[in-house]
Amino acid sequence: MASEKILNQKQVVIDEIKDRVQNAKTIVLFDYRGITDSESKELRSKLKENSSDYKVYKNTLMTRAFNDLGIDLSEGLTGPSAFAFSSDQIAPIKVLSDFAKNHPALVLKVGIVDGEKADQAKLVEYAKLPSREQLLTMLAGGMIGLVRDLSICLDLYSKQKEEN
Repeated sequence: MASEKILNQKQVVIDEIKDRVQNAKTIVLFDYRGITDSESKELRSKLKENSSDYKVYKNTLMTRAFNDLGIDLSEGLTGPSAFAFSSDQIAPIKVLSDFAKNHPALVLKVGIVDGEKADQAKLVEYAKLPSREQLLTMLAGGMIGLVRDLSICLDLYSKQKEEN
């Protein structure tokens, strides 16, 4: 039987995991085996640029934290797993997917996006989506086009009225 001190230390880690899950819009479990220390630092800096981060916890502690929150990610907790989290829905998925293209050792397992479980196939779909900034730019471009077309139409209409 583990001592009270060890149990308390484990409970602190479990509470930390639960806090990160509750404060994140997206969490992703991924396999990091085969990634060197320098590649790990590179990944962490890319995630930080996108308001994301990752941490490695023991699977047993993550399982206990997820069970306490009523989340079933047991299929993602086989083998070594790292835990990426962010307040942005798509950013960590895109960063991890882009990183995995150049580093095939990194494999996305499973995640939760806005409270919904996302398997590996769903994570690949999310990675293909444009970023929030790109979507806002596309929306603004579409709205500017409508306003431009309306102004041309009104100008032509006013010229037609002047001729009559």
